[in-house]
Parts: sequence; C-alpha cells; structure tokens
Amino acid sequence: MERRVPPFWDRPILAIESSCDETSAAVVVGREVRSNIVASQIEMHQKWGGVVPEAAARAHVESIVPVIQAALSAAGLEKVSAVAVTRTPGLVGALSVGLSAAKALAIQWGVPILGVHHLDGHLMSPWGDPSLEGLPYPHLCLTISGGHSEIIQVTAPGEYRLLGETLDDAAGEAFDKGARLLGLGYPGGKAIQEAAIGGNPHRYKLPRALRDDPFHFSFSGLKTAMLRLVQVEGSALDVRDAAASLQEAIVDVIATKAMQCAGRTGSSAVTLVGGVSANRALRDRLAGLCAQNGLGFVVPPFSLCTDNAGMIGLAGSMRLAMGERGDLSMDVSPGDSLPGLME
Repeated sequence: MERRVPPFWDRPILAIESSCDETSAAVVVGREVRSNIVASQIEMHQKWGGVVPEAAARAHVESIVPVIQAALSAAGLEKVSAVAVTRTPGLVGALSVGLSAAKALAIQWGVPILGVHHLDGHLMSPWGDPSLEGLPYPHLCLTISGGHSEIIQVTAPGEYRLLGETLDDAAGEAFDKGARLLGLGYPGGKAIQEAAIGGNPHRYKLPRALRDDPFHFSFSGLKTAMLRLVQVEGSALDVRDAAASLQEAIVDVIATKAMQCAGRTGSSAVTLVGGVSANRALRDRLAGLCAQNGLGFVVPPFSLCTDNAGMIGLAGSMRLAMGERGDLSMDVSPGDSLPGLME
C-alpha cells in the first residue's frame, strides 16, 4: 500500500497549548519541531490528587509569557509566519489564557492565526518523528490519554472517522484512580508503570469490560474493582503486584481491541498517541502484536506523547498548508467536534 506524507507549512509557526495543566509553546517549521517548551503544573496539582481548574488557569497566566519567550529563543527567532493555538477541548479558563496570548501575538506580528483541536494535535504527533517516512491511508489510530480513549480511522490527511470510544471513563483516568488508591501519587500513569516493575501482573484478577465489542472501551468497572481490591486486601495488599495487575488489565483491553478493530477495518498500520502512549508496557504489547499480524506500528517520540505545543504546531502546520485559517473573533470551547470528522 502506498505511504503518504501530509502537506506541511514550510514557514515557522508558533504553537501554544494550554488546555489543561501544562503551559507549552513550540516553534514548528514543516514537520520539524525546532523548540518545544513545557511548564508543567504536576507538582502543584499533586497535593490535590488531580487538576483544579482555577489553580491551573492562574498558573497558565504566570507561565505563558516566559514559555513563549523561551520557545522563540530556543528556535533562534523573534517572530514567526503564523500562530497556532489549542482552542478546544479543555478547561475553559486554561484555554482562554493561551488563546488570548495567541491573538495578541498574531495582531502584533500581522500573521495568520489558527485554532487547533487538541485531539488533532495528538493525531498528528507521530509526524514529529523525523524517521517516519510515511503512513498508509486509511490507518488506525488509538488515542489514549487521561481525557480520551478513542479508536479513530485516519482516512486521509486531516480526515477522520470515529470508530469507537470509551462509554464512561478514559484509560488515563483508570491509571490515576488506581494510583491514588495505591498511594502512589499523581500523575497515575507514570506512577503505576514504575510501581509495576517486577510485579506479578496476574496476581489479582481485574475485569476486562466489553470483551465482545471491538470498538468501544469501558473502564469504570475497573476503577470500582480496584477500590474493592484495596478495601478487601487491606494491609495484605501487595502494591507492586496490584500496580502490575492494573496495568496489565488496561494494556490487555487496549491491545486486544486494537487488533480486533484492525482486522475488522482492513487497516495495515496502527498508531498510538496521547499521554498513555508513553506507557512502555502498552507500546511493547502493541509492537509485538502488530509485528505478528503484519501491521505497521508507529508511536510519537516520548516528548510528543503528553500535552505539548509541538503536536499543536504539527496539526497547525498541516492545516495551514491545506489553506485553513482562523480569525480573531474565534473563542475557546470546552468540547467541539474534531475537524474533518466524517459520519
């Protein structure tokens, strides 16, 4: 099958991402991420065990200017040819900080501005790997993070078909909840991965929901099962084995459905994006299964897995090259549909 590369804007773009708990700015030229600065709020939110929207917005206000200046400086530029900014989905207060900064800079520099869908950024993140020579269309994309668990068919550059999604909670939420229950802290994905090292992933039996449905996820039952496990086992609970069992339950569900869905749709390649794509157990499982089934497997560089402006710049670069533009009247939205989404 022919492999294709999307069109990319060949001039420098400043990208801004502030949808949740990370303030990020990047400079992207074509598909090259020249700089990608991230000011994380993780340490601040750890004491609450999750993101507090009002605190997140205040932290974005404090970080946005220094982060933008650092991104421009690292790229050796004082201005760019366009500004791309996350407009949806996310926390309204957090998004507003990034959009306000983007509008101000677009006016100051007299350059185009483009609002980007956060999920579009994740979908484009594999293209930040300079070794990626192309992808077949259509291909399957697993978008797995704290806020998303979707299976999307990428039918052409910038064109998508939603095949399935979580019916309740996202996979990243299950990691976060499990980590809190086990006293491992926040963010849960990294904490569970580290705690699971050397653990027995089959020690505790945890549910795999919707086994016969190749397209949809459900993780609420897994969260409840973890709560009951902690309550029943009490001080006898082996935290390492519990973390390994939780990770195995999540990885098993995602990997199994990916192979089922790829078979049903005739996909010849699978991409894995979003914050949970940084999980090494999931990467390894999918890489092995794809190899066994003759499928290509692509993941973004680790730096482009979690929320960052580099991926927003890649999505903006593609859509600017396709002739798309925004305007200064646009506003943020907590949850607009992905652009290019087909029925």
